[in-house]
Order: sequence, then structure tokens, then C-alpha cells
Amino acid sequence: MMMAAGIALILLFLLLYIMERRKNQAARRHLAYVAMKLDEIAGREERSSERVQLMTEQTELRELLQAVNRWLDIADKSAADYAKTERAMRKMLSNVSHDLKTPLTVILGYAEMLERGPDLPAEERTRLLGQIHRKSLEVLRLMNEFFDLAKLEADDSELPLEVLDVGELARMRILDYYDLLAAERYEVDIDIADVPLLAYANEEAVSRILDNLLSNAVRYGRTGHYLGLTVTRRDGSILIEVADRGPGIPLQEQPRIFERLYTLEDSRNRNVQGSGLGLTITKRLTERIGGSIKLQSVPHVRTSFVVRLREAEQAALGTEVRNK
Repeated sequence: MMMAAGIALILLFLLLYIMERRKNQAARRHLAYVAMKLDEIAGREERSSERVQLMTEQTELRELLQAVNRWLDIADKSAADYAKTERAMRKMLSNVSHDLKTPLTVILGYAEMLERGPDLPAEERTRLLGQIHRKSLEVLRLMNEFFDLAKLEADDSELPLEVLDVGELARMRILDYYDLLAAERYEVDIDIADVPLLAYANEEAVSRILDNLLSNAVRYGRTGHYLGLTVTRRDGSILIEVADRGPGIPLQEQPRIFERLYTLEDSRNRNVQGSGLGLTITKRLTERIGGSIKLQSVPHVRTSFVVRLREAEQAALGTEVRNK
């Protein structure tokens, strides 16, 4: 009896051993297949959406394949993002080179006219020198915008936060446009509360944001002869809205408006286009100081950019409000 039980136990262990050996052989075959598929996917010159598929009852192997496919998804997305960034950088460098070449060509042309015309009338000489000066400033502005954006994207600039009266700062910035708006006979609609509108922000950054949005509205909203500037407090935030009634931005184009060097070439007059960096810089600056920006546009009716900043309480922060 005991001998029969011993033989049965030996046979059981033998069966378990054979089954485990078969499982290991199947696992080895499965792993060899996975390695082959991964080598095949990695060896392709173009990106592939193919993933490793395998029917198996082994839980550990299924979990391994799921992890492998997740990493393939991540790698595929990284490759797509890299390709998109590379295309954007090539386009940006091409556009910047073109935008630099145009004013530099004009500068060289005027300089050559001055060099070859020593007897030019004083009035004409003054006009040419004025053109050279304006075009030189244009080149300098474009280069500064390009390097400013590079510093922002590299997180290579300090933007210390402080309590700031955004309403007072907005009044100061709009005054710089008074002569231009009056000369162009713009309808100007300013709605800024008399009470302090305190935000936790950076004065230099907010000034740059306001200038970019105001100049953008003046440049592209010229046909509507309207400029709106509103600063309000709402839901724990300070909101800045700059609006115009120009051609606006078509709905299908709006997701791209903050991209580098995107200037709506098909729908805007080339004579009034900027570098295409202004709105990108505005978005980066807004995000760096903890804010957000959104666009609302109905062409020829109303186009507005709304910046949301964190509201601050002067007493709570125990810091002095800066009004300059």
C-alpha cells in the first residue's frame, strides 16, 4: 500500500515536471517571437503603429506585452513630437531668415544710394537716413523677439512675482497708443474699475503682454476702427481683455494662433503682418507667471484675447503694491 502511494507520488512529481518543462519551452518560444517583432519594428526607417500581439494564457507574459506596447506608444508619440518640433524649427528659421532678409536688403539699398549720391539734397538724404533707422529698428525688434522666445522656452529668465495693480498698469500702457488711435479715428472702449485690481504677477511680463495684445489689435483690427480694453475681477482672478473688430481668426485656424511664426498669411494683409512671434511670447509669458490666455473670435464682429491672472490680496501677502 505504501509502495503504491510512493509510486503515485513519484508519477505526480514527474507529471508536474513535464508540464513545467512544456510551459518553459512555450515561454521561450513566445519570448523569441517578441524579441523578433521588436527588432523588426525598431529596424523600420519610418514610424510604425504596429504593436506586439500574442495569444498566451501566461499572466506574467501578457502583463509584459502590455508594458512593452505602452512603451512603444510612448516612443511613437515622442518620435511624432520630435518630428513636429523639427519641422516647426525649420519653418521658424526659414521665416525669420526671410523676415530679416527683407529689411536688411532695404537698408543696403538705401546705404548704397547714399554712398553713390554724395550730392543728394539734404532733404532726400534725411529721408533715406530715416528709412535706414526705421528698418534697423525693425531688424533689432525681430532679433529681440526671437531671442526672448528662445529664453522663455529654455526657462532661462527670471520672472519674480509681486503684488501688482493691473488696472493702473493697463491705463499706462493704453496711453502709449493714444496718438495713433486718435489719428486713425478708432473707437476706444476702456472699462477699468477705479478700485485696485491686484494680481500676483510680474510687472515686466504683464507690460509685455499688454503691449503685444494692444499692438496686435491695432495692427490687425484696423479695418474695424475699434479697440476695447477691459480689466475686471472675477472668481478669484484678474481678467484682461483686449478686443478689436477686424478680420479676426477663422474657427479652424484658432488652435494654431499661438504657434511660432503663425501669421495667418492667407487671411491677413501681408503689409501689416508682424514677425509671428508676438502671440507665442505672450502665451509663454502668461504661463510663466501662473496665468492663462484664451481667444474668442467672430470675424468682422469681435476678436478678443482674455488673459487670466491670479488675484492677490495686498494685506494677506504683506507686500507693497507697485504703481509706477
